[in-house]
Amino acid sequence: MSGSFSTASPPDFPSGADSSAPRPPLPPAAVDAATARLRAAGCVFAEEEAALLAEAATSGEGDPLTTIGRLVERRAAGRPLEHVVGWAEFAGLRIAVGPGVFVPRRRTEFLLALARDLLARTPGPVPVVVDLCCGSGAAAAALAASGRRAEVHAADIDPVAVGWASRNLAGAGEVHEGDLYAALPAALRGRVAVLVANVPYVPTADLPLLPAEARTHEPRVALDGGDDGLAVLRRVAAGAPEWLAPGGTLLVETTGRQAETARKVLAATGLAPALHHDEERAATVLTGTRPA
Repeated sequence: MSGSFSTASPPDFPSGADSSAPRPPLPPAAVDAATARLRAAGCVFAEEEAALLAEAATSGEGDPLTTIGRLVERRAAGRPLEHVVGWAEFAGLRIAVGPGVFVPRRRTEFLLALARDLLARTPGPVPVVVDLCCGSGAAAAALAASGRRAEVHAADIDPVAVGWASRNLAGAGEVHEGDLYAALPAALRGRVAVLVANVPYVPTADLPLLPAEARTHEPRVALDGGDDGLAVLRRVAAGAPEWLAPGGTLLVETTGRQAETARKVLAATGLAPALHHDEERAATVLTGTRPA
């Protein structure tokens, strides 16, 4: 199935800070109790997490003391902190997330930095940007907020992800549901200047080794990269030359272990590959540019 979504609402959005009147902070004793409960549950950054849960409890509706108790128990039960508070910090933005959607990782900010640099150097008045396998739409939202005017599109095969991305890109871009390029409007073929694809790249056999938060609460389709972790990357690379504009670039996240094989995959499609690594974020990004 393919189509465009600009106003869809995903299920079970956490309530946000909708009240116009400021609410008093929680008593220190309540925050201390939350910290102790989280520490007992094995949360390494219990104090920081308790502060975020306290913020969430006082920014929504209902009694803050009751709310923080509920939020703390959800976190102690193993739910991702971002799903509990309803947002993830990414590239200076608060990206709305919740049950059933992939949480954007900090290491992906390296891919975003490379994409922003490419976008800034792209000629033309309104270049086209596409975020495939967009999940919550974090990369597309950050590129839309980069300061360079662009036509922004995001796509995912998972309808839950499409709902969250639609919220995060409301008024800033179009969101499409479907399988990779099949989701995109045909008019974009051969016009994409920056193609971001944070594809799933965990080998199937390694899925049980992932943290429990990811295994239990994030969709498998956003994690499982097939036998060697490169199944989706191969499909993205195969279609990229047809969708990229001359001089346009594909950017994908990978691992150091997969990097050389992934580089050969891109080279075989006629794209000019380059590997980029960021030690601080432990991130590896592969780019492939269509000859001008």
